[in-house]
Amino acid sequence: MPSLFALHRIKLLSLLVISNLGLILHLSLGDVKSVAAWAWLDIAGEGGSAALVLIWICLLLKSRPAGRVTDLLFLGLACLFFSLWMDVTDEFVQMADSVRWDAWLESGPMPVGFVLLTFGIYHWHREQLAISAQMRNRERLYREHRQFDKLTPLGGAAYLKTQIELTIKQAAIDRQPLSLIMLDMDSFNMINRDYGQKEGDRVLQVVTQLVLLNLREHDLLCRLAGDRFVVVLPNTLESQAVIVATELSMAIAHLAYRTAGQGERLILSATTVAAMARQESAERLLERLNMTMARAKQTPLARSA
Repeated sequence: MPSLFALHRIKLLSLLVISNLGLILHLSLGDVKSVAAWAWLDIAGEGGSAALVLIWICLLLKSRPAGRVTDLLFLGLACLFFSLWMDVTDEFVQMADSVRWDAWLESGPMPVGFVLLTFGIYHWHREQLAISAQMRNRERLYREHRQFDKLTPLGGAAYLKTQIELTIKQAAIDRQPLSLIMLDMDSFNMINRDYGQKEGDRVLQVVTQLVLLNLREHDLLCRLAGDRFVVVLPNTLESQAVIVATELSMAIAHLAYRTAGQGERLILSATTVAAMARQESAERLLERLNMTMARAKQTPLARSA
């Protein structure tokens, strides 16, 4: 792993050179004070502050990637360090009363450094907000991705219940009907038994695409469990949902499906039931659909609840 000096050698060398130039300038034009004249409290305060700022610079360069924000923060801290370093140097070197530039070296970089730090911290703040928003979106996508079926891929049972709850509330606000269709493949266990689970998975994938092609853009198809699917139909009366359910059954029955291995023709069929949402929860609505599906499986003529 590259060292701090290898990554930021230009920045660190520039700060070292400028700081030493200031020191050499003081030593060449001033006189070194005697030890008795040293103000130890000022030396400790200003020197300690300079050392802390230098530590901040090292931590900044070690923890942040290169870029505009890092450059602004570095320049701001470098100005603070240089100003404090000149203050420390002034404690050891006595300049003539006619010299005024040393005061500029001590005080001038300080406000410039604070301005640069302010800009750097402002852009750092915006950067953190963007990162936080990205992390929230990533977490939301990951959370929603876990609710999707990996095989089809459609929303799973948890995602379906969440969407039903939201759609029921929206339908109540808009005063529009909401209907659901449940679709269950007939004799699907026989396909898995006779042709293998891989072929059964392929059947589910093909049926998913077929159903999606026969739905509207704002309809929602989810895989409830196994070979059972649910379609959420906003702004749809129960009588309309029954028609859609019948069309989906016919589309599956007329599907010319052949197995991937031997190319054998499989006759597919599905039982469908429809129900319109009432003032009930998603759990209760799905329970009502499941009960209707159970009756429909026993009595093929029953198709609505």
